[in-house]
Amino acid sequence: MTIRVLLADDQALLRATFRILIDSETDMTVIGEATDGREAVELTRGHLPDVVLMDIRMPGTDGLAATTAICADPELAATRVLILTTFETDEYVAQALRAGASGFLGKDVTAEALLAGIRTVASGEALLSPGATRTLITRFLNSPAPGAQLATPESLAALTAREREVMCLAAEGRSNDEIADKLYVSPLTVRTHVHRAMTKLGARDRAQLVVVAYQSGLVRAMPPQGS
Repeated sequence: MTIRVLLADDQALLRATFRILIDSETDMTVIGEATDGREAVELTRGHLPDVVLMDIRMPGTDGLAATTAICADPELAATRVLILTTFETDEYVAQALRAGASGFLGKDVTAEALLAGIRTVASGEALLSPGATRTLITRFLNSPAPGAQLATPESLAALTAREREVMCLAAEGRSNDEIADKLYVSPLTVRTHVHRAMTKLGARDRAQLVVVAYQSGLVRAMPPQGS
């Protein structure tokens, strides 16, 4: 299957670079380019890409508003948003993850990491593994914005003990293979538990499941270094 990617960035040179890189791969292709958030939403609705590579800081409608609109649209449930940003926009990244983005990458990302990130979110996984990313996410998601709560402690009652255990490990940034090794089960079993937990909690993907884990209190954030 070819992964269909939409680029959303106001910098023409960066879009051109990403297009050349992505189109050089046999399993993915760029199906459109947006220069701001409004255009990103319109093109997403018109072309139904698998992944939107979204810059946060754009003139007019920014990437955060666009991400919120895309992830809230039931007709775009199959589209994943991968945020491109710098560490200076930490809080905006956390807001985008609450809205339903599947992960983020720094703009200084290597070509290999960018392509791997697109494949990761296209497969339904969350790009939350690196330690720095976990620290950043836990710092902000443990203090959700008003009205942004996705789940309460009571909502966890629907989960089995094993589903909670798998969800905790996923929230630590562990992959399915890593969770399987720790629990002495198969990766397929882990994937089944993850999807069942997502269904029960109404999470659109693994990234939102991680958000729910922190917001519901199932997992507690570690204090940021230097605090």
